Amino acid sequence: MTIIMENIIQILKSGGTILYPTDTIWGIGCDATNIEAVNKIFDIKKREKNKSMIILVESEKRLQDLVDVPEMAWEIIDLSEKPVTIVYENPRGLPKELLAEDGSIGIRLVKNDFCKKLITKLNKPLVSTSANFSGEKSPLKFSDISSEILDLVDYAVEEDREKVSKYPGSSVIKIWNDNRIKVLRE
Repeated sequence: MTIIMENIIQILKSGGTILYPTDTIWGIGCDATNIEAVNKIFDIKKREKNKSMIILVESEKRLQDLVDVPEMAWEIIDLSEKPVTIVYENPRGLPKELLAEDGSIGIRLVKNDFCKKLITKLNKPLVSTSANFSGEKSPLKFSDISSEILDLVDYAVEEDREKVSKYPGSSVIKIWNDNRIKVLRE
């Protein structure tokens, strides 16, 4: 596992893209701070550049390094049984290409052990977007991913290929710094 993990980290550090299991569906990911890699994902997905992507973090500390976390966000993270992506205002240290038009970013604090380990070893947030072409159905298991997508990424992680996700995506909730809330996806 360690040798394979080191290879994945090298791919990500060199601006590569990966297919990997998350705490929801299979995702296409890259180092969220590498703009060339982020643009590769937009190209792979045939996604419009004005549609933002979310990022994954493994720790409360990394989350706090990127955004000011309103108290309400902590409560939602603690109480949510389903994976939850929270859209925050005014992120720091992320390429503007990742952000929504209003400058916000969706971030999920992952509970999945593989993702936690991957992000910890990379020591950077990870882009996470569904492993499909824009507008197509999200893959609940590895075998749902099209061969075209497989050919376009630099590496497909071996972990959890037989597992079927119980979540077709995360809940998405926007929280403003003044604790106003809007549910974008249940």
